[in-house]
Amino acid sequence: MSAATPTVLRQLSPATTARLLGSWHAGGPAYIALADALRAAVLSGTLAPNTRLPSERELAATLRVSRTTTSGAYARLRELGFAVSRVGSGTVATLPQRSAEPAPGRPAGGDAPVPDDALRAATPAGAASGAGHLDLWQATPPAPPELHEAFARALERLPAYLDSGGYEPHGLAPLREAVAARYRERGVPTTADHILVTTGAQQAIALLAHTHLRPGDRAVVESPTYFHAMESMRDAGGRVVGVPTGPLDVDLLASTVRRAQPRLVYLVPDFQNPTGFVLSADERAAVREIADRFGVTVVGDETLVELNLSDEAMPPAFAGDGTSPHVVSVGSASKAFWGGLRVGWVRAHPQVISHLARARQSADIATAVLEQLAVVELLGRHEQVMAGRRRMLRERRDLLVGRLREVFPWDVPTPQGGLFCWADLGRPVAQAFAAAAAAEGALVAAGPIFSPESTGAASRVRLTFTRSPAELTEAVPRLARAWARVAPSGRTRR
Repeated sequence: MSAATPTVLRQLSPATTARLLGSWHAGGPAYIALADALRAAVLSGTLAPNTRLPSERELAATLRVSRTTTSGAYARLRELGFAVSRVGSGTVATLPQRSAEPAPGRPAGGDAPVPDDALRAATPAGAASGAGHLDLWQATPPAPPELHEAFARALERLPAYLDSGGYEPHGLAPLREAVAARYRERGVPTTADHILVTTGAQQAIALLAHTHLRPGDRAVVESPTYFHAMESMRDAGGRVVGVPTGPLDVDLLASTVRRAQPRLVYLVPDFQNPTGFVLSADERAAVREIADRFGVTVVGDETLVELNLSDEAMPPAFAGDGTSPHVVSVGSASKAFWGGLRVGWVRAHPQVISHLARARQSADIATAVLEQLAVVELLGRHEQVMAGRRRMLRERRDLLVGRLREVFPWDVPTPQGGLFCWADLGRPVAQAFAAAAAAEGALVAAGPIFSPESTGAASRVRLTFTRSPAELTEAVPRLARAWARVAPSGRTRR
């Protein structure tokens, strides 16, 4: 028995455990196979630490194995440091201080470690300064051809604002109305009073984190999720708690909210970053019910909602009918139009908007006027602009996914929207692969950076398809050389 049991933040039901494990018994002693499957789930991030596992008896009945098998599996997990047990507390999944898995930067098979400078180049800071690298990290498409004309028209409208001081803490009235109109088109009754314009969606997320979290407060996020959102919550003093996604289990989310009692929940309902999953209409309704039942603010990051690359219709907007005071939506012009347009927004109850507008004045007071006017013009030509954007992104997605499938023995699903694909390498070497890719001149994002525990999704990498076709084509041989370094037995197909 362990002397101390970690704080239990969620509980896994036997049925959910069975779904999570899938076909777990691939041969050999059943208890070892079950323990290895549970350990792999912890390492991949699908089973979050601090989760109470089902009892040995309940799990045995659900998996249709003997009690000896589940007892032996839990004992093995404890030996490996992936679980602790205590009378009255059950068995809780944990992460060991040291793992038997290959360390980041050290390929499997005992080869020499990838140099530290390559590892640094594969971190977010390195990605921002990867001169000479083909960047499959940043999810930022090039500007649309309509952008130049949008700024030209914005300049024509600018004189009307020059007699004022230029500060509009809530945002320019024409932009707030244009954003509200877009929400109404998506079925959410919205007025300008529901809208706060921010300097990009990232500022909106940071503002929500700093106004809702005090040091020590918990924030619940999907695992994996957008890492800059987690950074904002930690900067505010929050403790980030992950709920496995891919897809999201709303029952587990409710259990986590009930146990962790967070002040904030952050979700990406549309083409989730990085998995690409989309919450269904029923799941969105269930999330809103959780927000109202527990009185917790749930933020839906909708920055990718306009990037539907499939023929399927999108589910209703995350906000539903827009009446819940606990449901907040965040949007942006950066992903839909251009990353250089640092214009985002929050859609929330008017009282929340007023509170956020007062709080943001300690940061930047207001968003630049000319950029807001340019976004007004782009929203006015929304369908025309987005048709070209989607066509361009669909072609680049198909090119990258096709080449990856031709060359690598990976599982590379075709994302139905968004700006990136979430590739499964088949072995927990994502960090070593990202480091080797950087050394070969290509930047990719290793799965663990998207995990709240920084250890999950060890077999996954996120690759964006926003670069030019020539760059995407050139990147694949570099990735192949990197793969040969970290997985010499995982041969490429061509």
